[in-house]
Amino acid sequence: MSVDQATVRKIAHLARIKVADADVEPLRGELNAILAFVETLNEVDVTGIEPMTSVIPMAMRTRADVVNDGNIADLVTANAPAAEDHFFTVPKVIE
Repeated sequence: MSVDQATVRKIAHLARIKVADADVEPLRGELNAILAFVETLNEVDVTGIEPMTSVIPMAMRTRADVVNDGNIADLVTANAPAAEDHFFTVPKVIE
């Protein structure tokens, strides 16, 4: 697969990156080099190899899924202009 200048400009637009006209050609070469490397990786036979999340086999740490307020309600509302019973209070805007 090869990337042309129009594709480089489209990728830059999608990524919200401003690319100067002088930088389009060097960027095209870099993107083509990346795609060539990915095509090289596709040649490796990986049948029978399980995907892994880490180089070292380990179990993911888990925590209890418990709903709580973090026991820091006073700290959370400490800088509020107005608070009542650990809740932010705001002026009424709808009558």
